[in-house]
Amino acid sequence: MATLIESTLSSPRPGLNLYRMTVDEYERLAEAAILDDPRVELIDGYLVRKMTKKPPHVIAVEGMRDALLALALPGWRVMIQDPVRIPDFDEPEPDIALARGSRKDYKGRHPGPHEIGLIVEVADSSLPTDRGEKLAAYARGGVPWYWIVNLVDGVIETYSSPVAAAGGYQALRVYHPGDEVPVVIDGQEIGRIAAGEILS
Repeated sequence: MATLIESTLSSPRPGLNLYRMTVDEYERLAEAAILDDPRVELIDGYLVRKMTKKPPHVIAVEGMRDALLALALPGWRVMIQDPVRIPDFDEPEPDIALARGSRKDYKGRHPGPHEIGLIVEVADSSLPTDRGEKLAAYARGGVPWYWIVNLVDGVIETYSSPVAAAGGYQALRVYHPGDEVPVVIDGQEIGRIAAGEILS
């Protein structure tokens, strides 16, 4: 049996009387233009400030986008830094997500985790959050594949087999420059991405 890879999620400071917001409340605030700040996203019911994107981060996101588009995935949409709705308390905006269907399918809503085949976060200063709160959110939602393009260590970490109740994944594999990362959607390998192309 595989070991569970859990997030490093830590609780807010004891004694603080914080308000935990649901995804529905968060979206209502956005629709009413009360909350109109592109610098935050909802993670575990809390507004979390997004990290500033440095040039290596931007280039890695663009490289991953181009590599996924080159696979010409029929029936899948490559989303860039768009919201994914993971009820009840998470609406992250991952660097890349593969969503089932076309953009027209999401005119009135954001995709939910059952419509997501892969989420990719590019991590430099955000590495603790991507391995912590975001990993927990994606696992809770049952996102089948979660990748971290780890610019700190120069590797791509792939997480699979989510355990929603535990907020973790059962499998972790690490790819180095020179390796090819298999892209698995609905249990089928549909292509490979050269890790070095994304990390260089």
